[in-house]
Amino acid sequence: MAAIELSTLAPVKRRLINHDIMNCTADDVLGNYLYSGRALGITDPGDVLQLHPDLKSQWPAIKAHYARIGLHITENVVWDVQFNRGEPYTDYEPSVFFYGDEQHNFCRNDNWFRVVEYINSKNNFMTLAEELKMDIPKTLRFNSVSEISTAALNSFPYPCYLKAAISVSGVGIYRCQDEAELKQAVKKFAADTPVQVQEEVKTDIFLNMQYRVNDHHLEQLAATEQILDGFVHQGNRFPACCAPWHSIQPMAQWLFGHGMKGIFAFDVAVVQDKQGTRYMPIECNPRFNGASYPTLIAEKLAANSWLARSFSTDKRHLSDIDLTGIEYNPKMGNGVVIVNWGPIQVGKLLCMLVGTPEIQKRLARELQTRL
Repeated sequence: MAAIELSTLAPVKRRLINHDIMNCTADDVLGNYLYSGRALGITDPGDVLQLHPDLKSQWPAIKAHYARIGLHITENVVWDVQFNRGEPYTDYEPSVFFYGDEQHNFCRNDNWFRVVEYINSKNNFMTLAEELKMDIPKTLRFNSVSEISTAALNSFPYPCYLKAAISVSGVGIYRCQDEAELKQAVKKFAADTPVQVQEEVKTDIFLNMQYRVNDHHLEQLAATEQILDGFVHQGNRFPACCAPWHSIQPMAQWLFGHGMKGIFAFDVAVVQDKQGTRYMPIECNPRFNGASYPTLIAEKLAANSWLARSFSTDKRHLSDIDLTGIEYNPKMGNGVVIVNWGPIQVGKLLCMLVGTPEIQKRLARELQTRL
């Protein structure tokens, strides 16, 4: 990790960690109320972690798994994700998935709130990227769907994507092959919904590039390659094919200077054209994201080659999964680490497979047979 701005850091404070996502998730994400559990692996002893009470049944198994692999975590758990339950710990450093209205009301930081609210809009992102002269796809922005005129429909480059300016988990994104499909996609939005129409970026390589803010210190945390199913994030691999920090550095510095805290990330497309390789920022996620949890766990384990991906399972309890022989071995430096464990109750897990690409493939095959 490379330091961007050096400073004298204060002693590390204990954290109050609440990574419940229910105020900023798509309704159709299966088991989304169980996602607070994935923050467990990034905790340190002494932290306080708020978890959904439905995760209690999995607690003994996940705690034992992390103990076996040498991942040190907190055992100070509040079995409630309501922010007011964190009031006894107001002297702790807050860590949240997304710093929105509810989080701002609990622990006020006006600059952080304003910069998150601003850049969480894809339209604002594109406006700022243009001001900073970043290399971005051709994008037309509209304050509402009703602003899209017939003349505009005729002028778009096809195929294109119609996107809600504010969306999560790939919801509100439609690929349109021609004008007829775009007209149909427009009807899926309320008339006052801010949207953008963006040219199709022709590539199979998308990067997730994360920064971390610690007090007055900005770090380049990690660049990972995204594993996508359509527009929906399924996982990440590290290291990525490249790490073009220069393509997003101006905006990262701008956000940092305007009060950004915690972790934030950019989606960057790697595009080959006649001029060579282009690194095109697509959007900024001003929050933790799916790649953050395996990234931070890998940092704690000093793992430098890994694949994190979703798995489906017929099991409904962690204790029913036999990881003998494939569980992460700290002496060998490879194996399976369970990251997002709560959704096993609805038949899915996010696991990190640590090792060379060949080892990752073997672990994936073996793990799937046990699920």
